[in-house]
Amino acid sequence: MFKPPAGARVAVVEFEDLECPACAHAFPIVHAAVAHYSIPLVRRDFPLGGAHIWSGDAAIWARYIQDKVSPKTAEEYRGAVFAAQMGIASKDDMMSFTRRFFQTHGMQMPFVPDPSGHLGSEVKADRSVGEKMGLQHTPTIIVCSQHEWVQVTDVSQLYQTIDQVMAQAGSAAPTKTGAVKK
Repeated sequence: MFKPPAGARVAVVEFEDLECPACAHAFPIVHAAVAHYSIPLVRRDFPLGGAHIWSGDAAIWARYIQDKVSPKTAEEYRGAVFAAQMGIASKDDMMSFTRRFFQTHGMQMPFVPDPSGHLGSEVKADRSVGEKMGLQHTPTIIVCSQHEWVQVTDVSQLYQTIDQVMAQAGSAAPTKTGAVKK
């Protein structure tokens, strides 16, 4: 189910919710790891819903910025959302935060980020992938090669897991490896 993008031996796949405190904690660790190993990060938005009332909207804004501005600015937006998470209590707070982000980055904010519903469909498609694999929480972090994948349940084990998957990346038979726990 999980494979790195074409040309990569190993990748990190992360399902995240922009309103999740554990995702905010994992964000800098995951980004430092993929930069350290020069491996791709495949992000999947997985807004949890329920009490997470603005995470879906934030995911759509992040995708808008990625498509219309740049992937780098979208990463900055996601990081800024995670950093400001405790001060965002409502959809109105999310809009105010996003408006300030656009202003401080010298960008014109559109009235509607997703008039066709395409970006919302992408977020729903990511969520559907997570639901098909039985995802219950975020972050869900997976390190994968062409032949195996390992779920990392303790972000402090991410570097060790990447090392293990990289060492085994030459294995011929596809396998599914259980979650790494410590």
